[in-house]
Amino acid sequence: MGKHLDVVPFSGIIRIRDMMYSIDNPFRLDQGDVSFDAPETVKAAMRRAIDENKSHYLQTTGVPRLLDLLAAKLRRANGIPVGHSDEVMVTTGGIHAVYLICQALLEPGDEVILPDPTWPPCAGNVLAAQARPVGCPLHESLDWRFDLDELESSITPATRAIYVNSPHNPTGGILTRADVERIAAIVRERNLWLISDEAYEDVVFDGAGHVSPASLPGMYERTISIYTFSKSYAMTGLRLGYLVTPDVALRERIKKVLFYTCSNVTSIVQFGGIGALEGSQDSVAQFRDELQARRNLFYDGIRTHAGGLLTGAPPRGAFYAFLRIDPAWPHERGTSLSWALAEQLISRARIGCVPGADFGPHGEGYIRFCFARDRRELSGALESMGRVFGQRAVSGPAAAS
Repeated sequence: MGKHLDVVPFSGIIRIRDMMYSIDNPFRLDQGDVSFDAPETVKAAMRRAIDENKSHYLQTTGVPRLLDLLAAKLRRANGIPVGHSDEVMVTTGGIHAVYLICQALLEPGDEVILPDPTWPPCAGNVLAAQARPVGCPLHESLDWRFDLDELESSITPATRAIYVNSPHNPTGGILTRADVERIAAIVRERNLWLISDEAYEDVVFDGAGHVSPASLPGMYERTISIYTFSKSYAMTGLRLGYLVTPDVALRERIKKVLFYTCSNVTSIVQFGGIGALEGSQDSVAQFRDELQARRNLFYDGIRTHAGGLLTGAPPRGAFYAFLRIDPAWPHERGTSLSWALAEQLISRARIGCVPGADFGPHGEGYIRFCFARDRRELSGALESMGRVFGQRAVSGPAAAS
């Protein structure tokens, strides 16, 4: 048996999901899913693929037309100097891409520096490769970015790679161009790999920009970049992602893991991806504008309904509110503040949310909500929160008894 898998934890999001199934009429702000539907260009392409019987085996790395479109997109939108579409591989969503990379890149005992807080499957996939995740704090005072001197001091002789996720889940922080340039310099000087998770590349607000590290001079050769259709095209359940690297030896390893995990990504979904890229891109901007409006609605509601219990600045990217919990909120001594509040919000206010502790030690004391749900659901959750927590006199476990 693969005993090394015993140390790989399930994300607390699974526990939250199970709790939500016991709640009548819940507000599902726990799941990182948008309420939008995929564009008609995607659905039409998938229907056409079904009608044309595109239901057979495909090339392991992806449909050639899709790979060509992705290579062109990476050159145009991300500024990455992709030489040939062979450098791109299609995956079963972003989480599959992270798994493939960790299995192909890491040896037992290698270390990967991750942001803390971090998306839980990232650390889990490092552990599944028998490597060691090493958290480096993101700081709220720095708009949820690294102290780059602290990041560099985290490197040891065992460090194999640095993982970055910008825009960031769960905090919504965005690395600046100066941040990316400094990280790139560190990676080059220390002869490391950079794993760049850019799942939220199109979800940026207030005029913020996104910088792909592989676009910087000398960085494409040592960067493995990860993307997904889930956020940009509201295709979360269809599970379509992709990665890009010019390193031939690494690609051969990744291709093996890709083959042995899925043979090829679902054919109909790949043709849906072709439809997404060949069709109008208007929906990407429309989704972003609506998400910014929902962000503003949610944060206005927090100020009105949370009674000062939850505070924090609106994020510049992604679609999560990562809010600080007033440490004076009464909970059982010695227990997790973020878990205690999450359980209260679920049981008393019917609001799905994820405790910050699930994202790492530096997430404790915070709580995450997804504001990508429709406006009616967001407003309902906020009003329910107000009824339960709007008056601080009734907050805390003691008031629930």
